[in-house]
Amino acid sequence: MAGALLDALTNLLRGRRVLVLTGAGVSTDSGIPDYRGRSAPVRRRPPLQHQDFVREPTVRARYWARSTLGWPRLRDVTPNDTHRALAAWQRSGQLSGLVTQNVDQLHQKGGAVDVIELHGALANARCLSCGGLEPRDALQRRLVELNPGFERSTFTVLQDGDVELPDDVVERFVVPSCLACGGVLKPDVVFFGDAVPPPRVEAAFARLERAEVLLVLGSSLTVFSGYRFALRAKEQGKPVVIVNDGPTRADALAALKADERLSSVMPAVVERLTLA
Repeated sequence: MAGALLDALTNLLRGRRVLVLTGAGVSTDSGIPDYRGRSAPVRRRPPLQHQDFVREPTVRARYWARSTLGWPRLRDVTPNDTHRALAAWQRSGQLSGLVTQNVDQLHQKGGAVDVIELHGALANARCLSCGGLEPRDALQRRLVELNPGFERSTFTVLQDGDVELPDDVVERFVVPSCLACGGVLKPDVVFFGDAVPPPRVEAAFARLERAEVLLVLGSSLTVFSGYRFALRAKEQGKPVVIVNDGPTRADALAALKADERLSSVMPAVVERLTLA
């Protein structure tokens, strides 16, 4: 990254309370594919819709079958230098908050605390009837017990890390129910077509209210759940600073846009800010 850009980013952020909003680009260096970035893999199926999951048992079976194979890999992904740099910046007391659109909990693994997870986290499953939570690792054990040998099966792994499963495999897959009430279990994340719970949005807006700058990292802001924060910051007269590998929906709102990979920018910027 050019020294002039590093200087500009550092100067805009130094001495100000910053709200950081992160997206999928923060986790690409940990091996989790981006959804819309330049390096995003070609996806063969549309994203899972909330109503389809709720209404269709076959959709749920396909999801949990794929998740049974994919969860161990995702669970063991480790944070990268950007996650660790943001945690160090948070410990310095210079952040008004850390808000993420990601569901991988890599910020917490990297040392961050009090993270607002707009879209929830895959580390838990929630019952759609009683609202009870079950840790994903515990659910994994039940999935494996109900489907002996399935986790050792070999299926085609797509470029985006998804798994291509034949229909007959999905039809035989047994999906566990809620241990408390027998209801339908769903990963505790916001699917497409669902809404971010209002209390999470309000908590994030409250942190933006206390901030002087909004820093967007690794998000195209294509979905409104993230874009709304750029709009609110602009309304409040607060600079919007964006670091993302590719264009974003809020480029026209940005006081400064760095078209860069996070790993080439944020560790260096945070080092300057925390050592100053």
